[in-house]
Amino acid sequence: MLRFDKMVLAQDAFRLTADWEVPAGARVAVIGPSGAGKSTLLAAIAGFFAPQSGRVLWQGKDLAPASPGARPVTILFQDQNLFPHLTVAQNLGLGLRPDLRLSAAQCAQVTAVLDRVGLAGMGTRKPAQLSGGQIGRAALARALLRARPVLLLDEPFAALGPALKAEMLALVEEVATETGALVLMVTHDPADARAFAEWTVLVTEGMAHPPAPTEPLFADPPPALQAYLG
Repeated sequence: MLRFDKMVLAQDAFRLTADWEVPAGARVAVIGPSGAGKSTLLAAIAGFFAPQSGRVLWQGKDLAPASPGARPVTILFQDQNLFPHLTVAQNLGLGLRPDLRLSAAQCAQVTAVLDRVGLAGMGTRKPAQLSGGQIGRAALARALLRARPVLLLDEPFAALGPALKAEMLALVEEVATETGALVLMVTHDPADARAFAEWTVLVTEGMAHPPAPTEPLFADPPPALQAYLG
């Protein structure tokens, strides 16, 4: 279970509060206006933004002492976070060993997961040699290799067309089901939330509201969500 225990995030004039929990394995959309704090909420879970007060807990354990690399978290950003000077296989290998000194068994893992996401034979390519959809697949392959129990998606497919984005979300669902991961997905698109997430967190006016069932929330939106949707 992921829990925000009276958490307050603050910097200059920015302030965001959260006090709720979601179970392991859940699918959660995070939606709200630009600048409301959606990405900052994910950054707090990943360890890139320290709370001013309160705690972020995973399975009852405070994550504050853990560095980002030691947290039970994989995060995908809009740019997919692939290093352009490394091959696809090397980018994936970083998820297993930061020094890239992979054993034969780990190299086999990389090859197998590339095949699993439809990138068989592309391990020697650089990211610049891949299409947008292939880059998304490579980033998800690394998440699958890491097999962390929390997967954070900070709009990694926002630049993709509708059909390709739907394909990537379906692949996320497969990866999350395979690893049993809790997924929190930042999105500006209500259709993505309704297609993917059983729960939705509305971030607005300084608060990350407790998760609400997605379909009822969008069928009868509260005033803050209605104002965002227009």
